[in-house]
Amino acid sequence: MKNLTALQVMQDAPVIPVIVLNDLAHAVPMARALVAGGIRMLEVTLRTPQALACIEAIARDVPEAVVGAGTVRSRADAQAAAMAGAQFAVSPGFTPAVGQACRDVGLALLPGVATGSEIMQALESGFTELKFFPALQAGGAAMLKAWSGPFFDVRFCPTGGVTLQNAPDLLALPNVLCVGGSWLVPFDALAQGDWARITELARATKNL
Repeated sequence: MKNLTALQVMQDAPVIPVIVLNDLAHAVPMARALVAGGIRMLEVTLRTPQALACIEAIARDVPEAVVGAGTVRSRADAQAAAMAGAQFAVSPGFTPAVGQACRDVGLALLPGVATGSEIMQALESGFTELKFFPALQAGGAAMLKAWSGPFFDVRFCPTGGVTLQNAPDLLALPNVLCVGGSWLVPFDALAQGDWARITELARATKNL
């Protein structure tokens, strides 16, 4: 999917998996397992030395997936992610520089916000689809309800502390299009190569 928008990323499925990969060998089978379960927007976080190589492998070998880079904190991160084949970016916070860097390299960006001032700064830079992070720690559903008045034109992807159990309450809010969650790719399932479990966890999101 070329010229992807943040809105398309958010509307594709109820959950964007937040993925931490320590082993390049896990990247492709993990991505295929998620796609088999109906999840194709995959956020691979730039938290490990292998992350960029994992993004590159997924982009090359799993064409049904749409791989993005998470934990994008700088222009260099955005450039490296785009070079590796990422089609979207997710940042833990927002700066105009990161926003412009993603535009420059053609990455759709979900900027992270946790306060009203940060939302206003993102809006000033033209971003209306935002990641609410860390969602549960920063006020959860109550905060999102409060924001629905002054920020009636903003759509959110709450991430941070989201689980299969509390995701439905967040997804029921009119200003939430999807959630971000790490529960779809548990560390033990990765370590054991339990791809069937990851597929089942992905399939379970269809009921959210």
